Amino acid sequence: MAYDFDEIIDRRNTESEKWCNLLNIYGRNDIIPMWVADMDFKSPPEVIDVLEDRVKHGVFGYPMLKDEYIEPFIKWIFKKHTWKINKNWVIMNSCVVDSLKTAVLTFSRPGDSIVIQPPVYRPFFNLVTSNGRTLLTNPLKIENGRYKIDFNDLEKKLSEKRTKLLLFCSPHNPVGRVWEENELRMLGELCLKYDVLILSDEIHSDIIYNNKHLPIASLSKELQDSTLSFYAPSKTFNLAGLRTSFVAIPNERIRTEYETVLSSISSMSINIFGLLAASAAYQYGEKWLDELIGYLKGNIDYVIEFFKHKLPKVTINPPEGTFLLWLDFRRYGSESFVKNILINEAHVGLEEGSIFGQEGQGFFRMNIGCPRKILVKACDNIYNAFKSLI
Repeated sequence: MAYDFDEIIDRRNTESEKWCNLLNIYGRNDIIPMWVADMDFKSPPEVIDVLEDRVKHGVFGYPMLKDEYIEPFIKWIFKKHTWKINKNWVIMNSCVVDSLKTAVLTFSRPGDSIVIQPPVYRPFFNLVTSNGRTLLTNPLKIENGRYKIDFNDLEKKLSEKRTKLLLFCSPHNPVGRVWEENELRMLGELCLKYDVLILSDEIHSDIIYNNKHLPIASLSKELQDSTLSFYAPSKTFNLAGLRTSFVAIPNERIRTEYETVLSSISSMSINIFGLLAASAAYQYGEKWLDELIGYLKGNIDYVIEFFKHKLPKVTINPPEGTFLLWLDFRRYGSESFVKNILINEAHVGLEEGSIFGQEGQGFFRMNIGCPRKILVKACDNIYNAFKSLI
């Protein structure tokens, strides 16, 4: 391998939320953090080089957003996901959550309903409720160990008079589903039928294992015109702290409305380092990403085999995308009971499933984006803490 993903990098005292906020989150500092979704790997060297060069310049004034910074993103999406985006469709913002919030404020009013599909990314709940919108849940269902969309329930929720938006997670966080074309088409047809806009969070779309990610907007002209697609290099290249994202809005009327609201609540200025890092990553980071995916797949295989043989009461379905595992601890008892053991005996920090919605109760999300040695230590700690409960 050209890149050393086994290198252990000390992230303490680096303003890292993942590593430096453990006392507040878990009540102790001696925790192996495997919670928030950033990785413990260095970003691609080409990204680091461009940032170092810019730092050496020493002047950090307001950046100018030029087409040359958007074009690498457009080329990347076409190469990876075969969707041809026009540069005029693209708006840059600080992060996907902020961009989603802007869309919620633009295309719904207080009292309107927004559909989400739990167990799902935690901020989705707050995006709806904190802005005075009504939360409608379309819970995913498990069939033969695989999460599926409940289309009968989805149609019921979309057909309600005040439903305006669907917050769609594709690939899905935390369950790791990469939606198939027939699923996307069925979902899209229902949204078109009931005139519901799709806000498609595709931030994890570059980390895919045995299948292919399809942007829902790429499937038809009608879906393209009724979908806002949200991307960022943050998960792909471990750039979360540089806060740079993209939203593609092909429909001119929708895009104009979005930009109007965005300009009223934001300066629309992008961090100079995030701008440069995103451009470099999309231009030069493909080989790094290919090796990263291979390494992550090895981590996934290790954890699944470890639990299969040592703690078989914990079930894990292999993720189709993301660097997150969704572990079912329900056979060990209540979520609070399991969480206490994980923290105070195993000293491993996972995220309890209930924060992703009540449907996640008893599950735990594990971030496996770390060197194998850390992963092995965490698994051993969990085994030693639970082995007497077998």
